[in-house]
Amino acid sequence: MKVTIKEWNSVATWQWDIPEDDVCGICQVHFDGTCPTCKYPGDDCSLLSGKCGHSFHMHCIMEWIKQESAKGQCPMCRQPFEWQDQANETDGPNETPIPTE
Repeated sequence: MKVTIKEWNSVATWQWDIPEDDVCGICQVHFDGTCPTCKYPGDDCSLLSGKCGHSFHMHCIMEWIKQESAKGQCPMCRQPFEWQDQANETDGPNETPIPTE
């Protein structure tokens, strides 16, 4: 018996490589959702993880760092916030301080 597939629909899902119950320490929204600035999750609402191990929505941590009272520190542990480039983690973390203005 020969079978012919006439139509095939695939569905893909994605998720961040962090614990499922983690939330942004600034806006308290799950990382599967969006920060208050964004409309849709994904690349436009990416995550930044710090050397300290804390993760935040990119827009949330950038707004936090801009505040004079933040002093360039992680809002969770108060260490200087240096982000890790997760795309290059296999080569070792690329730790770059976020500029404070």
